[in-house]
Amino acid sequence: MAINEFEQRRETVAGGLAGRKLDGLLVSFGPNLRYLSGFTGSNGLLLMTPGKAILLTDPRYTLQAAQESTCQVRIAKGPLVEEVVDAIAKLGLKRVGYDPALMSCDAYQSLEAKLPVKTSLVAVRGWIEELRMVKSPLEIERIRRSVHTNSRAFEQAVRRVRPGMKEQDLAAELEYRMRRLGAEKPAFETIVAGGARSALPHAQPTAAPFRTGELIVVDMGAIEEGYCSDMTRMLFLGSPNAKVKRTYKAVLEAQLAGIDAVRAGARTAAVDAAARKVLKGYGLDRAFIHSTGHGLGLEIHEPPRLGKRDKGRLKAGMAITIEPGVYIEGFGGIRIEDTVVVTETGCEILTETGKELRVS
Repeated sequence: MAINEFEQRRETVAGGLAGRKLDGLLVSFGPNLRYLSGFTGSNGLLLMTPGKAILLTDPRYTLQAAQESTCQVRIAKGPLVEEVVDAIAKLGLKRVGYDPALMSCDAYQSLEAKLPVKTSLVAVRGWIEELRMVKSPLEIERIRRSVHTNSRAFEQAVRRVRPGMKEQDLAAELEYRMRRLGAEKPAFETIVAGGARSALPHAQPTAAPFRTGELIVVDMGAIEEGYCSDMTRMLFLGSPNAKVKRTYKAVLEAQLAGIDAVRAGARTAAVDAAARKVLKGYGLDRAFIHSTGHGLGLEIHEPPRLGKRDKGRLKAGMAITIEPGVYIEGFGGIRIEDTVVVTETGCEILTETGKELRVS
């Protein structure tokens, strides 16, 4: 029988344990747990050794765990920590890896206090996240479907935008549409902000109504089959003036320059620099206050990060966003964002929605 994608990933991790001088690895972070086991429940631990993968959960997930995962499933009658300590003791594991950034102090202390005397916990930072950065063809296809759903929801919802409509009503409409089209849920709290509030990069929708002569920023993403999408588009009610047109042109050129800089082997900072160089030419570089992009997949924000001080290099198969923006107090903000997949010679833009300023 052919092994599935989760079994392949576990084989990769199991094969790397010896090189890290580990007898086992304990995985507690939800996205990593799903990546390695397929399990989507809210309470689980995965204990991996060179020859075994044990998924521990509670009785609520007895059927679900058996359906979703080919790991050996153990249903704990009490706290999962006690069950995993018992498994570690019976397997005679001496050095067990864990990620200190992804485990609470309380969980760590509880685990350490119960472990056998000769067993130690070994900090292993970012190992699974590093594996997750390069997506398989199947993962890319899932992201592609999520992007498609997100774009369709946008097109359906923006037809309803009129002066007087509230920010929170458009946000609700966007999320309703994406769910109707097959999304499990939004990938993050949908951002909708009009007028001067569009200068807030992560504005939360309010009851403020849209007014003629204002910019509207829409930043939205869907989760479909566990995978995220992310897109930002701009709307304008009425006739945009010269400043709006010039600023939009600058951001669009910066976004296209960032996309053009994407390819396998490119430094993440170089992609960011390409976008900033364009904005500097317009005198707007100081109004660009965040990084040019980020990875996405099982989480909406994953490595790599594409910022001015980042040291990473892109690899073929990474799914990333390119999203420069300009934010001016009293005027508003403009951001344009696509989801793209890195290739050897450039990138594939998954986002299918046009990037023109939507005027109505």
